[in-house]
Amino acid sequence: MNKIAIIIPSRLDAQRFPNKPLKLINNKEMILHVLEVAYKSNLGEVYVATPDQKIIDLIKKFGGNAIKTSNDHQTGTDRIFEVFKNTLNNKPDIIVNLQGDMPNLDPEVISKLVFYMKEKKCDIGTLASDFRTKNEITNPDVVKVAVKEKFNNNIFQNALDFFRLSDDPPHNLYHHIGIYAFTNKALEKYVNLKRSKLELDRKLEQLRALENNMSIHVGFVKTFPLSVDTEQDLNEVRKILEKK
Repeated sequence: MNKIAIIIPSRLDAQRFPNKPLKLINNKEMILHVLEVAYKSNLGEVYVATPDQKIIDLIKKFGGNAIKTSNDHQTGTDRIFEVFKNTLNNKPDIIVNLQGDMPNLDPEVISKLVFYMKEKKCDIGTLASDFRTKNEITNPDVVKVAVKEKFNNNIFQNALDFFRLSDDPPHNLYHHIGIYAFTNKALEKYVNLKRSKLELDRKLEQLRALENNMSIHVGFVKTFPLSVDTEQDLNEVRKILEKK
């Protein structure tokens, strides 16, 4: 079995944007665009983890691997762990949690993250970019990550904090990109931790790791992948992908 697995958690009943994975972009469902991004990274096996039969049928019709998961998971990471444990038998060394709502993600940034994880310097790796506009800094739909120093070249830094809003934002603040790479040991440790206070308050899973002293390293990328959380985001990403 390949040492790297990319798993895309996806479900239809998201509170903020129901049926989001099936929204059409260039006459193709959004989840299929994300699946193609994963394939183009050419890193390892790719799976979609979902409780919804509509998504499973769509992925299989497209020729992909879709795994039916429990309806009871509280987070996407729990859904990923089910596939890692039951389908992949705990074998991959690195597990990439690729969010199903970033259809314009550059496949090369997944490679950058995985290559860094192979150095075994942290429990979890993720990515960040500059803000495209000043409005993103105050937009609660845009997740921010704080690091100690300004990013320089290809250096990864420790994540200090993640948040949506802040009364006193730190200077070295970046737009967080919702992709995570776990070592297999880190993934198992993470899902066995109780949901933390900050995680629940801010509705950000990664804070559970920070509150339990798990290391998260952040790498900088120059691209601007858009996370689709609203109809406005969907319309914007449609325009972006229509130009390609």
